[in-house]
Amino acid sequence: MKILMLARNPGLYSHQRLKEAAEQRGHTLDIINTLRCYMNITSRRPEVYYNGEKVQGYDAVIPRIGASVTFYGTAVLRQFEMMGVYPLNESVAIGRSRDKLRCMQLLAREGIGLPVTAFAHDPKQAEDIVKIAGGEPVVIKLLEGTQGIGVVLADTMRSAKSVIEAFRGAKVHIMAQEYIREAQGSDIRAFVIGNKVVAAMKRSGAEGEFRSNLHRGGSAAPVRITPEERATAIRAARTMGLNVSGVDMLRSNHGPVVMEVNSSPGLEGVEKATGKDVAGMIIEFIESNAKPGKTRTKGQG
Repeated sequence: MKILMLARNPGLYSHQRLKEAAEQRGHTLDIINTLRCYMNITSRRPEVYYNGEKVQGYDAVIPRIGASVTFYGTAVLRQFEMMGVYPLNESVAIGRSRDKLRCMQLLAREGIGLPVTAFAHDPKQAEDIVKIAGGEPVVIKLLEGTQGIGVVLADTMRSAKSVIEAFRGAKVHIMAQEYIREAQGSDIRAFVIGNKVVAAMKRSGAEGEFRSNLHRGGSAAPVRITPEERATAIRAARTMGLNVSGVDMLRSNHGPVVMEVNSSPGLEGVEKATGKDVAGMIIEFIESNAKPGKTRTKGQG
């Protein structure tokens, strides 16, 4: 099988592990820079080019599209879908999960546990949205933020209003979320492939840090998750339409609440914490599912 990966940094642990896992199983996996692809958009013969040559002959494509290039990356992926190449995660599903507000709205519609979340355009409504989110302390998030960047814990109403006014003054969108105090700066990352949680880790923030992201100095350890947490992670991934995802949850007093559904979850933390060959499981999923033209979103916007 010929597999293509869309990624800007081929040297990352996750990308090298997927390449290694594919080659161990007798496949070829080529990595190309998403932003250096360009397209011929025609109704009969859609094409993608890279370094002056047509990209063709691939059975599956693994999108490892960074949040900062979501728009262009999903456009390139959509082109491969139009060409009948099987996508590990589909462009529409990636778009859903990357839009934090849309993600929360879709999860809420399905009755999946969430922290109370408020959203407004006008900074004059700052006090109201903090109250909706349960009052201070309150978590304020940039909708476009990743890896814990653009996430602030405001301890007082005054500081919350200042942060909201500053973010809105910079013309960026934010949402306010209930602070789950009982989580104590830890979260659960459940790695979902297909309809199964294949690995789970507990991430804990560095000393004095309420964010548990590994990129912010957090640590990871294997964790046994409850049946409710397992079911929540699977339902969240299914709601987004993602075949492979990292579902981030907090343990609250009223059960698991989903914070984010990541469409390009890193492999290093979960593989090292659990000792599981997650990269191999992803390649096995592709082996079982990659059929020409097998994409639900063909023709969808």
